[in-house]
Amino acid sequence: MAKLGPDQIRALRAVNPKARARDFATRNGLAEADLVAAFVGHGTIAIVADPDRMLPWAGRLGEVLALTRNESCVHERVGNYLDYRTGAFASMVLGPEIDLRVFGKHWVHAFAIEETPDEGPKRSLQVFDAAGDAVHKIHLKPQSNHALWSDLLANMRLAEQHAALQLADRRPVEAAKGDANGAVDLRAAWDRMTDTHQFLGMVKDQGMNRLGAYRAAGAPYAQRLEPESVTLTLTRAAEAAIPVMIFVGNPGCIQIHGGPIEKIVPMGPWINVMDPRFNLHLRADRIAEVYGVWKPTRTGDVLSVEGFAADGELILQIFGYRKDTPAEPWNALVWALPRLQEVAA
Repeated sequence: MAKLGPDQIRALRAVNPKARARDFATRNGLAEADLVAAFVGHGTIAIVADPDRMLPWAGRLGEVLALTRNESCVHERVGNYLDYRTGAFASMVLGPEIDLRVFGKHWVHAFAIEETPDEGPKRSLQVFDAAGDAVHKIHLKPQSNHALWSDLLANMRLAEQHAALQLADRRPVEAAKGDANGAVDLRAAWDRMTDTHQFLGMVKDQGMNRLGAYRAAGAPYAQRLEPESVTLTLTRAAEAAIPVMIFVGNPGCIQIHGGPIEKIVPMGPWINVMDPRFNLHLRADRIAEVYGVWKPTRTGDVLSVEGFAADGELILQIFGYRKDTPAEPWNALVWALPRLQEVAA
């Protein structure tokens, strides 16, 4: 089927303006970036897709909403883009509310979008990867520094404004890569870790990836849990006022919430955190595998609950919030989660 042109996309959107952008794009055989680009010249401006250019500007916008998602989970946090630190491999935003790890090689297409509904202007900065999938979005709030918008556009606008994109094929998620025959060496290397950031390098040295290593190592390193354990984790953390860190990401950005969660709202297949400054929207029915993961560090054991989709994509990770917070309540929560074999029995 021939790809729709910008005029056709805008005409279809006019018929169905209320549908969520990602859902509308999928139903019409588009990448989300195709939909956004079709409105270049119609309230949308193509801008530089460079975190070193965009995120310092974001820091001047004041209080905004940061959004990062993958296929199964959306992470939204209100706050300020503070303490931006650039890096050759990864950059970081290290504010107390907006906390990001940014992988700039996946920032390929970016747009500044302005809509004018009756209730006032809606402005956002949206970033997409080479395949046109959303990487990160910054939505201005009423209290944001809207007076800066025109200066931002003048600084970030691309010289050439294209309403049609040349997109790459979407790269498939890497399937689990593990080796049961290497489990002894894997566990020995695991025991030698002193920092959680050593983990991915360690499993790569073993010829594995994250999910493959969890399957190969087994308990007590990675205990397979019942799929409902993610929902139970969120619910029990809220009920017991146990602060957590929730990581949600895609290849171009990881967004982190650190602190308490309060209001858990199930809605069909979705489990939602609906707090004033933090929202999480998780398709619980897409969680195929869950692990309770133990890692040793020089400052004590670290436990996490991690959910994966059927294709092996990491959906989210939940850790205990460690800053000035005792580990015992979180650890007890994780160890009490139902293990898969207990459910089967």
